[in-house]
Formats: sequence, C-alpha cells, structure tokens
Amino acid sequence: MKIVVISSMWCPACINMYKVWTKVEEEYKDIEVVKYDYDVDEEIVKKFEPGDILPVTIIFENEIEKSRLCGEKTFEDIKKIIEE
Repeated sequence: MKIVVISSMWCPACINMYKVWTKVEEEYKDIEVVKYDYDVDEEIVKKFEPGDILPVTIIFENEIEKSRLCGEKTFEDIKKIIEE
C-alpha cells in the first residue's frame, strides 16, 4: 500500500494533519507515505488532479487508487480506510 499526501504550507488543515501523518507512519511502517507540496511539486501534483480542497490523501493498493480523501481527517478516519 502507498499513500500520497498533497498539502501546502499555507493550508491550516494541512498543518493540522502533520501529527496524523506522523502517527500513521509510526503505526504502519509497511506503508509508504509520499508527501508533495501543492506549490513546490506543482508538476507532479497535477498528475493526481487534486482539486481545490487540501490536504488530499490518495490511497493506492497495487498501484490502483483505492480511496481519496479531501480535507482534514482524524487518525481514526485514515486507519479505517487503511484497514478496509
């Protein structure tokens, strides 16, 4: 499983999610979490078509998009999707 996170430094919800992603990475060491900045990594981010609501969390399983979350979420929200 791979998780792509698209966020930005100017986004309050993205900043709030920092602790959530730290916890996800600590608890799920076998999951690759890749983080992109909406502005800095603009060319890469375009491929994911993130839309206007940040942060965007895209969960891939076997290189296929399994789920997409927009906006601030709790650790429990993320955990539920990972364990489905």
